[in-house]
Amino acid sequence: MVTLTVFLVTIGAGVLTSPLIIGLFILGGLPILGQWVAVVERRRLRLMFDQVPALLIDPNLPRGRWWKPARDATSWRSLGYAVLLASVLWIVDALVATMVVTLVGVSALSPVLAHFTSVSVGPKILNSTSEAIPFALLATPVLYVLGAYLLSALAAAQAALARILLSPREEELQEHVSELRRSRLQLVDAFEIERKRIERDLHDGVQQRLVALTMTLGRAELDVPEGAGLELVRRAHAEAEAALASLREVVRGVHPRVLTDLGLAAAIREVADRMPIPVHVDVVLDDRPEPQVEAAAYFVVSEGFANVAKHSGARNASVTARRRDDRLVLVVGDNGRGGAVVGEGSGLSGLVTRLDALGGTLGISSPAGGPTELRMESPWRVEH
Repeated sequence: MVTLTVFLVTIGAGVLTSPLIIGLFILGGLPILGQWVAVVERRRLRLMFDQVPALLIDPNLPRGRWWKPARDATSWRSLGYAVLLASVLWIVDALVATMVVTLVGVSALSPVLAHFTSVSVGPKILNSTSEAIPFALLATPVLYVLGAYLLSALAAAQAALARILLSPREEELQEHVSELRRSRLQLVDAFEIERKRIERDLHDGVQQRLVALTMTLGRAELDVPEGAGLELVRRAHAEAEAALASLREVVRGVHPRVLTDLGLAAAIREVADRMPIPVHVDVVLDDRPEPQVEAAAYFVVSEGFANVAKHSGARNASVTARRRDDRLVLVVGDNGRGGAVVGEGSGLSGLVTRLDALGGTLGISSPAGGPTELRMESPWRVEH
């Protein structure tokens, strides 16, 4: 009845104000009312079903664009269900509930009613309280149970209808998943573009200024005579070279130029050369994967080697990379103490999210006592 009232008020207001144009906007908002009804009904569905498929429409649609629901098939089904609820279903509910309550009530009160008047119960007529008491004791529990089952069956039927109309279709779910995947890939692409921009600015701007500064300080060392001034110049020169070295490490961490210029194999070998322990590199790739996959693989190797150097106590490490069908499989291993995990707070947790956006996976095998194996699998080509 509430739904019917809201619909009648909305339609009436829309029709009356349609000459002022605003009525067209009011009528165009009817799908939003259907979505509100869908949100309420889907909450009620949890009384009947353990699992309710996710709702693809936004329950907070008034904050968004009013015309968006008009392009959503789920919204139109929600509106259709709301109309059905307002016009037919509540009437059926009222009739059945009234019938059940009336039958059970009359049966339970039949001894009192029979004292004042005759009570007709089907073919039997009760004319006195003494006749009605046995009937009430016998019929009331039976009618109560039958009525409860009838109302439960009606609730189950309406819940099944609501689930059919309000749950997204398989193709809609697939489209929704594809849209989410595209948006996540766009975020990854935007993040990668920003990293490259930062790397370029640092490499071509700040790094070049530091190089010029170290060269200037180097020439100053040749010109300044011995004494306290020369000592300060030398210290400044050493600090500038240390800052330049630190900046180069930061640039490599943001986005290595060798990865862009020479590919994944050369970038991995460069990381391995900086390791304090021997690293066996076995990277055989017949082609270059997409830039997002290359970048993800590089940072998996970098983070894996960083963990090996800091925490594992390993004597040697290894990295292998192969293309298997249309997937890149990369494994970083070491013979350290083990016990590594991929979780919150670790540098690998962000890489797990990044690979998930690409359709890849990152797993780790690290029993206590070692060895540790970090395994990355990712599609070779990413479908946008």
